[in-house]
Amino acid sequence: MELGFDPRNVATFVLMGAASGGLLLSLVHLLVLRRHLKGAVPVPTVRPPISILKPLCGLDDRLMQNLATFAALPYPSYEVLLGVRDVDDAAYPTALAMARRWPSRFRVVVQSGEPGLNPKVNQLITLARAARNELLVISDSNTRVPPGYLDEIAAAMQDESVGLVTHPIVGQGDEQYGARLGSALDNIHLGGSITPALTTAKVLFGKDYVIGKSMALRWSDVRALGGFAVVKDVLAEDFVLGRLIPEKLGKSVVLARSVVRCVSLKRSLEGFVKRYARWSVMQHQCAGLPAYWGLLLLNPQLLVTLALFAAPGRATAVAWLACAAARIALDAAAGRALRGRTFALWALPWVPFKDLLVAGAWLYGLTNRSVEWRSTRLRVLRGSVLRATPAAPARARSGSDRGPASATA
Repeated sequence: MELGFDPRNVATFVLMGAASGGLLLSLVHLLVLRRHLKGAVPVPTVRPPISILKPLCGLDDRLMQNLATFAALPYPSYEVLLGVRDVDDAAYPTALAMARRWPSRFRVVVQSGEPGLNPKVNQLITLARAARNELLVISDSNTRVPPGYLDEIAAAMQDESVGLVTHPIVGQGDEQYGARLGSALDNIHLGGSITPALTTAKVLFGKDYVIGKSMALRWSDVRALGGFAVVKDVLAEDFVLGRLIPEKLGKSVVLARSVVRCVSLKRSLEGFVKRYARWSVMQHQCAGLPAYWGLLLLNPQLLVTLALFAAPGRATAVAWLACAAARIALDAAAGRALRGRTFALWALPWVPFKDLLVAGAWLYGLTNRSVEWRSTRLRVLRGSVLRATPAAPARARSGSDRGPASATA
């Protein structure tokens, strides 16, 4: 089929042009990411004691192995606080086992009260009360970090004008036997799309998008904001903290160079879709409608697919295949930059399908305001502020962030 300048084909040409721009933008993201990761890692002159706060919820993939990687980091003084909502949590026995094996490193902290609608922040409030040190690192339970992770944080926080340190992230686990497609697509999307885009936003435009998988803050700064309770009723507590630190305290956010790996093996395809549907609702409410529409440019596979439907034919089919090949190559290269090897070869051909699923999640975020999180249905308002739906149970409100913790083991 010949594509001329017939007015009926204007939409097709616009979509094809936008897809080409999206691919170019993805290439820029990759180049910026590679340059950032190759930069010099600062070395601290002092190494203050650090408290690592790890909220747990259920049995993450390889949970015990993940936690074990935090037992012997080459840093002189740090503690790891393992938080659980209650003793019935499936992660509680594992947390106890880690504390028994490394009693000088791990402590188990059981949540006290339920002051807000964000379950992770509820745990952070209790964990902060139990922490012994001024420098706090929030670290998700499915993460693994390189040996110099704490050193880089300490070096950045030597500068009193720095208020928060976050890290690039990449998925891991798709290369292991038994990995499911949902996990593989999640790992690829984290490393191939999300991290390069956020790195470019920071490096080129100075925009701070904090990744909650890894955040380092001073307790005095958190206290100056009103404690973690200030984000107890928002879905994107990392995004909001990343905004409050500069706006309220006048301090900067640093994107470190150490890469944090997020382990995922058993997520189903349905779980992948639900995860990014929730993320899309959050993005819409945080970024606003114009910026949310702009995210479509970061999905060239969707744009070229729409062009193919608008004008089926050889030219658009070839363009679709070329875009798919380019997206696979870009994601593979990002994986190699972030973790030293590309993503699993069996998973990479699914990249175009992954991008279309993400487009479906984007559409959900455009038209919906509610999410299901940890078996609770919540309504998400502007700025990702949470409101309980009528079906959600009422929650008691508790007091300050720091003081005696509810229980430690």
